This record gives sequence, C-alpha cells and structure tokens, in this order.
Amino acid sequence: MATGKVRYWAAAKEAAGVAEEPFDAATLGELMTKITQNRAELARVVSRSSFLVDGSPVGKRAHEDVVLGDGATVEVLPPFAGG
Repeated sequence: MATGKVRYWAAAKEAAGVAEEPFDAATLGELMTKITQNRAELARVVSRSSFLVDGSPVGKRAHEDVVLGDGATVEVLPPFAGG
C-alpha cells in the first residue's frame, strides 16, 4: 500500500472541492475507487480524465495495472477546451 498525493486540475479540482489530497492505495484503480466514493460529480469527471503518475502519462493502461509507489503524485487531468 502506497501513500502519496492526488492533484486535481480544472473541472476535477472543482468537483473534488480541493486542489490536492493525500491517498493510501496500491494501484491507480484502487485510488480511483477510493476518491470517487460518495462523490458522484468527481466520478463523472474522473471517468473522462487522463492521469499522470509522477509526471508520466498513464495512457491507455488499465488502472488496476498501474502500481503506485510510496510518495507518488497522481494528477487528474480532465479534458481541456481551448485553442
């Protein structure tokens, strides 16, 4: 089980109500389950988001396969509009 912090950006930050929070989870899948529990709006945003773990993109890897190291930083990046 790793501990670290989750950073939320844009709509994810608004839905979470905080810019960042600590976590305790072994995989990205477990972390996503924990942070979205009883947070329907955050769950909606997270389902469309991409993720960075310690600055590296998760891409299309299954979240259950992404192992989190102790002290990891997970960034939740919702889709951005702009141009």
